[in-house]
Amino acid sequence: MNTITSFPPITEKSAKILILGSMPGALSLNANQYYAHPRNAFWRIMGSLYGFDAESAYEYRVERLTESGVAVWDVLHTCVRAGSLDSAIESRSQIANDFQLFFKQHPNIKLVGFNGEKAEKSFNKLCLPLLNISDINFVRLPSSSPAHTLPLAQKVAAWRKALEA
Repeated sequence: MNTITSFPPITEKSAKILILGSMPGALSLNANQYYAHPRNAFWRIMGSLYGFDAESAYEYRVERLTESGVAVWDVLHTCVRAGSLDSAIESRSQIANDFQLFFKQHPNIKLVGFNGEKAEKSFNKLCLPLLNISDINFVRLPSSSPAHTLPLAQKVAAWRKALEA
């Protein structure tokens, strides 16, 4: 098994919301794009919430998110994982991204949404104890992964409720 490395964040300094996944899947890593798996609902959810076509060019979707004040990143910088499932991540191999620096550079972040349980648990274990933050809210969102079988309409409604609160 190989060590895999996540991407730099999608962000602008003015971002108010940070969406955190755990680690990009194999298709995303190969495409060098967040949420590239065609069955992952992330872009359909974001398109519904922020008014853009989820099938448009990746660069356009990224631009629309940043214009909407949304940043996207992953909790993990590197890990060892076979395949794409979060459950395949070797727990001892996890190295987190530098959130202390990220939050310092993005002082307007007021909400962190975890795209699924693994992202939340990894952040709480590896990152939160190192941070001194009190003005940021955290919420776990239903995973956009096709492995999480909640219908798309329910995912969109849950994300909308959490992100617009």
